[in-house]
Formats: sequence, C-alpha cells, structure tokens
Amino acid sequence: MSVKAITERALEQGKGVLRLTPTWVPRVFCVPGRRIKLHPDDYYALGTHRGGIDERWFSSTTPADNGPDTSKNEGLSHIVFEDGGKEECFLLRDAIDELQDQMIGKLWKSHGRWPMYSKFFDNQGALPFHIHHNDEFAARVNQLGKPEAYYFPPQLNNHGGDYPYTFFGLQPGVTKEQVLEALKNFTKGDNRITDLSAAHCLTPGTGWHVPPGVLHAPGSMCTYEPQKASDVFAMYESVVHTQAIPKELLWKDTPPEEVGNFEYLLSVIDWDINTDPLFKDKYFMAPIPVNPLDDMRGQGYEEKWICYLSEDFSAKELTILPGATVTIKDTGCYGMYVVQGHGTMNDWDIESPALIRYGQLTYDEYFVTESAAKEGVTFTNPSKADPIVILKHFGPDAHENMPGKRA
Repeated sequence: MSVKAITERALEQGKGVLRLTPTWVPRVFCVPGRRIKLHPDDYYALGTHRGGIDERWFSSTTPADNGPDTSKNEGLSHIVFEDGGKEECFLLRDAIDELQDQMIGKLWKSHGRWPMYSKFFDNQGALPFHIHHNDEFAARVNQLGKPEAYYFPPQLNNHGGDYPYTFFGLQPGVTKEQVLEALKNFTKGDNRITDLSAAHCLTPGTGWHVPPGVLHAPGSMCTYEPQKASDVFAMYESVVHTQAIPKELLWKDTPPEEVGNFEYLLSVIDWDINTDPLFKDKYFMAPIPVNPLDDMRGQGYEEKWICYLSEDFSAKELTILPGATVTIKDTGCYGMYVVQGHGTMNDWDIESPALIRYGQLTYDEYFVTESAAKEGVTFTNPSKADPIVILKHFGPDAHENMPGKRA
C-alpha cells in the first residue's frame, strides 16, 4: 500500500488524529538523566559507542545530525496504523509530503513542510556551552537556523540532576577578545569559556526562550524543547564537568573554507543579545493562562501558554481535570505528548506509561491535523483523582492571541 493510501486510511480511522511512535535519540557526549520513562536496561540500546539515550523527539520530520554512526531515520517520527490486529509504521515526513495541506493546512502553502519539532532533553549533567546558528550562517551549510525554547515539566523532574542551572549569554563587559582567546584555547585543555557567562537557576513549571546566536549550556533539568526544524549547532566549551569535547564539534556546521578561522566562530555570536543585561527579563517564560482560570476550571480544564516568544513555534500545557469531558479547539495543527494521566481523545485511548522498552509502541504521542484541531478534539478523563496533562507543540502562525513574539 502506498504512503498516500495508508495515510488517508489512518486519517479516516483517527478522524484527523494520528498516533506516533516513540523516537529515541542518543548523544555520544551525554549521560542520561533517566527521567524520560525509558526502561533502565535500554538507555544504551544502540551501543555504548553511540552514547546514552537522553532525548526523545516529538512530531519530528527533521533527521538527527549525530555523526557518522547515525542510524537510518534517526530522529524522524513514525505514524503507526492499526488494521485487523496488525500494526504498520511509516514516516510522518512522508505522510506530510504526500498529503500536504490535508496534514498541516496553511503551513504547507507557507513553508512546504512541517517546520518545527519538539524533544525531551534529559541529561544527568549540563551540556557544553554551545550555539545554534541563525538562518544566514546555517544557510552556508545548507541548513536552517534554530531558535528553541525550554519548559521544565514538573512530572519529569523528581530530581534536578547534577547541575540544574543554565548558562546564558555573556556577562556585560565581556570583550570579543576574551571570547576569541577562549575559542583559540579549545584544544589546550579546559578553555573555561563559561567564566565569561552567568548561570540561572532552573525552576520546574517555567521556561526560557533561546534565540539563535545565543551561547548557552543547558542545565540538567529534564527539558521539553520546542524548536525550529533544524539540528544545527557548534560546541564552544572544551571540557564540561570532566568530559573533553572533540574539536570536531567546535567546527560543526562551519563551512569547510572557514574551518580554522576563529573569527568566523566569533561572528556567529549575536553580540547584542548575549551581552544584554536584561536577558532574563526578556527571555524567561512563566506560564500564562490561555483564558481566565476560573472560566476554564468551570468547564473542566486548564490551558496555559508555556512557550510563546518565538515566531517559529509555540507550545501549550493542557490539563483535563478528573472526571471531565472537554472539547478543545485550536487554529493550527500540532503534535502532542501525554505527560500524566489516562483517558480518551476522540476515539483514541491516551495514557502516560510509567516505563517504556526501546522499540515499544505507546499511546502517549499523537499528531493533530489542522482540520481536526479546528473542529475540536474531545478529551475525557475517567479518573477520580488524576488529571490528564498534555504538552502541545505548534508551528508558526498557529495563534493570533499568543502573549508575545520576539525571534
């Protein structure tokens, strides 16, 4: 059966809602924080040479850029179609390419693709101080720039890991010469580039917006990360904790003709944003209710903006209160993940499992087409005590009433 035919059948069966499979991604430079519900025996399921699995990607049509050993379709989400007791999996990317606006509505006309994805980052320690390129620099290596956002789900942060603080930007007064010297010292030992930055405490239930060109070293909270559909980055810190970073990652996504040019690495940095003394005031995100809380609670739900400062994506946290049945409408397609509870969504069962084996199919992740989102998705929570909590990630221009946009 062709991808188009099977997608049409899956859309008909799910009334515009598609079930997705878990997408696990390892990182050779990371140590898993073990909070994303993967079975303890499976965090190194791809082999120790690939590193530990510390990411789960959601609604992804973006392949992971994970070095020469990257496996086929790594980072890409799959749709699972059930028919007659059999399950068949196929790529979300292929389904969107075939059905176009039937899948993502107006985004197909404006972007010709699903232009974002989200992930869980779950590391025991902090990541190295690194940067994501903007569109201009990313285009030089045939990629897109990458803004991203963070939200720290309380359900997945029973511990904060080894370092629940994130370095953002550079302290006011830091000079380009100081940064350039740190970059040149990358292969000489610990270049101590975070001495030029400042760390911020991470608080469950809050988040941050990170524009491209901003130096950052994400802390060890389990993090939900909506972002533009790109995996472009470069590592600017040579040693994090006690782990040395390969010099190849310093030059990752640098055009071949610029490799060895430290001035080029310096130019990737957005100096004005990195040295802004009001960085926290501008880019910290506390949740904002979508509507008055009392009105929503009276109808059996709560919905809050959790990522709302980007023009490229947004995210909400939806809570269905115990015993409630609620129909929720949105104006754009979205991916979603069930982080707590169980119940139904239209005709689908939804649940947040306590433990997942590598390769196991679950009922905790779905993709909602634009037409289904506009018509409204009906959620029912049969529990007497446990809420259903859902994280929803949207592409650009999905909402007209989003609190604020920056970059």
